Amino acid sequence: MNKTRLRPPNYRLRLYTVLMVMALAGTGLVARAVDVQVLRSDFYQEQGAERFLRDVPIPAYRGAILDRNGEPLAVSTPVASLWAVPSELIEARERLPELATALGIGVEPLMQRLVQRSGREFVYLKRHVSPDEANAVMALELPGVNVQREFRRYYPAGEVVAHVIGYTNIDDRGQEGLELAFEDWLAGQPGSKRVIQDRRGQRVENVDLLRPAQPGKDLTLSLDRRIQYLAYRELKAAIAEHDASSGSVVVLDASNGEVLAMVNFPSFNPNARQRRSGGSVKNAAVTDVFEPGSVVKSFTVAAALESGKYEPDTKIDTAPGTMPVSYHIVRDIRNFGLLDVTGIITKSSNVGATKLAFAVPDEHLYDMFHRFGFGAITGSGFPGESPGVLPDYRRWGVLEKATLSYGYGLSTTALQLATAYAALAHGGRMRPPTFVKDGAMPDTAVIDPALAQTLLGMLETVTGPGGSGGKAAVAHYRVAGKTGTSRKAGAQGYQSRYISLFAGMAPVSNPRLVGVVVINDPKGAVYYGGLVSAPVFGKVIGGALRLLDVPPDGADIDTLLAVDPAQQLEAAAEAVGGATPP
Repeated sequence: MNKTRLRPPNYRLRLYTVLMVMALAGTGLVARAVDVQVLRSDFYQEQGAERFLRDVPIPAYRGAILDRNGEPLAVSTPVASLWAVPSELIEARERLPELATALGIGVEPLMQRLVQRSGREFVYLKRHVSPDEANAVMALELPGVNVQREFRRYYPAGEVVAHVIGYTNIDDRGQEGLELAFEDWLAGQPGSKRVIQDRRGQRVENVDLLRPAQPGKDLTLSLDRRIQYLAYRELKAAIAEHDASSGSVVVLDASNGEVLAMVNFPSFNPNARQRRSGGSVKNAAVTDVFEPGSVVKSFTVAAALESGKYEPDTKIDTAPGTMPVSYHIVRDIRNFGLLDVTGIITKSSNVGATKLAFAVPDEHLYDMFHRFGFGAITGSGFPGESPGVLPDYRRWGVLEKATLSYGYGLSTTALQLATAYAALAHGGRMRPPTFVKDGAMPDTAVIDPALAQTLLGMLETVTGPGGSGGKAAVAHYRVAGKTGTSRKAGAQGYQSRYISLFAGMAPVSNPRLVGVVVINDPKGAVYYGGLVSAPVFGKVIGGALRLLDVPPDGADIDTLLAVDPAQQLEAAAEAVGGATPP
């Protein structure tokens, strides 16, 4: 049997082969290292940075809003917001039920949100959550889930200041009211920093501060929170008492035009986002217009006195209590007979106001109303302020001029009316109202100071015995003002629905406060301004005078309290029919 002879192994060849493979591998590694570390180092550094370096925003603190005494009306509090990198979280989809439970949402909506945004690097899971809720989610250690600090606005006074202050959205940007008007002042500038994150998205290290956050500036308002609460309480009580649909109160400092209080009812809670709706958040005292009725007779009388044809004691015959005008009848509540010009204010005679208006040129009457700000915005800077309507005198007919003299055919806002009465209280000088403490703007003369003083004396008779506004009186203070009761217009003309008003100032000897009360659609037999709005004025202005330590000027209301209620009702029952068919 032949045996095959075996060759000895070629160890040298094997060695060369191994050495060659190792040399090739080493060359490849060196080449790769050169490529990575030298040739394309910038590219790979950018790729690494994109995976582990993040530029994250630093939220800025929004400036606080304070009342004139430093009491907070709006502050920002830190909250947590949860976010995720969708692609990383989708890879761990088997753990989504845990996350959904912790967030209090369904698995399907959560998955749908992540899939729709899978191409993004950032998506909010839930914003403005409590620290406990944020900690519970982060304890799950889910990939791509992160938490960041934000700020949420809080309003300590709630619904009492809601319409004036407004509110911010979830991004802490002003949406209504002064939050919107002073957005540039209140809003800070967000900062930015660079951080290193691990593969789960957790921050490992702060690398660099790119831009520091700049906090917003605080805003000190002219509002006095004490007077604001007082006005809101009294307005709310009056609306409930008279089953009215809504109302507004405005209180101004007569000396500088600062808004000390502005309230509306019904209101809303600015801390509850889900309860906000379009109509409920508007500031009716600034945006809603109405025909003011008899409160504008003050300016009709001002035009008559300024013309030089009349003095306060000039007699006007208003008998028989009606006056035909262009196939219509102007009516008083009863036949007042012979009245002087002051009596036209005291008794609120429509016939008397019409006769005064007819005695002055159209242009002069229009100019008087225009000088006092009717038909133009007040200049307060409040968002959405309405200018009201003052028809051009060149389009007036005889009837339009008559109705204008006692407050129909024009429209105004509560703030506009308060600003006009503030000009009477401030010696005939008009000043735009302001919501900012020490933010008074220059004033402008609209009538002679002596005429303004004369009108104050005439308006004081309204709150005296036999006047229509006795219930606006304040113990130990002299009060001047004017009541108004206007019919509401509808599709079929003027209806048996009313707006009750009172506008006035105190103390008469040196007016400090001006107030306007508007109550919309009071139900029942009592709807006159002297019985519905005047008592609110008396309580609010009386309380405010004491809160501000304004010295009394010696008035005594004992005689008013002694007036028979039936006489008070008769005095308050002003003419509200306007120009009605005979």
